[in-house]
Amino acid sequence: MEQKKTNCPGKAKYLKGKRVLPQPITKNTSIVDLVDNLDAYNGGRLRAACHLLRDRYSQDDVTIGVSLAGALTPAGLGPSTVIPLMNHGFIDWLVATGANMYHDIHYAFNLPMFRGTHTVDDADLRAKGVTRIYDILFDYEDVLMETDRRLREFLIRPEFQKEMGTREFYYKLGKILSDLEEEHNLGQVSILAAAYRNGVPVFTSSPGDSTIGMNVAGLELLAEAKGLTDKFKLKINPSIDVNDSTAIVLNAKQYEKGKTGVILIGGGSPKNFTLQTEPQIQEVLMIPEAGQDYDINVTDARPDTGGLSGAPPAEAASWGKIDPTKLEETVTAYLDVTVAFPMMAAYAIQSTKPKKLKRLYDRSEELHQNLIKSYLENNKEVEKLQNMMKKLGM
Repeated sequence: MEQKKTNCPGKAKYLKGKRVLPQPITKNTSIVDLVDNLDAYNGGRLRAACHLLRDRYSQDDVTIGVSLAGALTPAGLGPSTVIPLMNHGFIDWLVATGANMYHDIHYAFNLPMFRGTHTVDDADLRAKGVTRIYDILFDYEDVLMETDRRLREFLIRPEFQKEMGTREFYYKLGKILSDLEEEHNLGQVSILAAAYRNGVPVFTSSPGDSTIGMNVAGLELLAEAKGLTDKFKLKINPSIDVNDSTAIVLNAKQYEKGKTGVILIGGGSPKNFTLQTEPQIQEVLMIPEAGQDYDINVTDARPDTGGLSGAPPAEAASWGKIDPTKLEETVTAYLDVTVAFPMMAAYAIQSTKPKKLKRLYDRSEELHQNLIKSYLENNKEVEKLQNMMKKLGM
């Protein structure tokens, strides 16, 4: 049937997108076909995120930072999603909550967590020694307490007796976990072990806010009480992580003349820590820069409450976190990350070739020296601050 078309100047620019007329889903529909067939709303945002991964993040000159917030490792997203994406070259550096990294350790220890239900009596669970994360259930004594016992023994090893950032801390721990995976034929189950093998730096922005940090604090307390502070010297210094993560972004943009992209899974502290690398470069170190080139946000947080978890890329651009001229290369999908992230990973792996691993951990000293060089060359307050430091203790 022929339709009469109205002539309205400027209308065509709004109606130039793909027509909404998706193909039927069949038994042969792949993940790529399914996502490409999503036309609107947050399905459309998921499609846009996947296309950004395929078309931009897949390029070899793009350095990718990923942040993880929420109880993702207990839900199994390490073995199912993060490790395959890392092996595919789509995670060059990672920021995660300490809780995610703590629960990641269970897998390398072969300590099981189970599918359960959220409709249970939590008082009864406590009485029976069962711990719950929504619909995941695990044994308090045989999983949590056992993980703590083994972790404490690792932390007393000689290689941990120094001040360090979480990047170095997780690398040392990842080596131990990788050895355990191999020794017990577990396969690739631990994110930290995979990061160690792939040379991927891992950071936790708030290391004290997790059972890993709690165990470090407990050992520090013991050393203090027993006069062993000259023996037990492990200290986690977050300032080291701020500079190490910033060095990654600066090096990618200014020394390698490449691009940077972030994949922000959830919000919270990991999201901010990943994005604050650019304000650290521009605002604190006073090095001219524009912001991240690409940004994918997957969150269930609202933007109108003012929290960072729901803040869109456009707001981040006002802080210098995202290049304001690149906002068309950003996507926010308001989705449950346990649904969206595996689909994004599957899409990327099925639609792109593996990227060459950048192994940024192996280049940490080089990147650190580049950061110092750019800081001293650009910061106008260096001499003033240096002179003030010299007067300390006088």
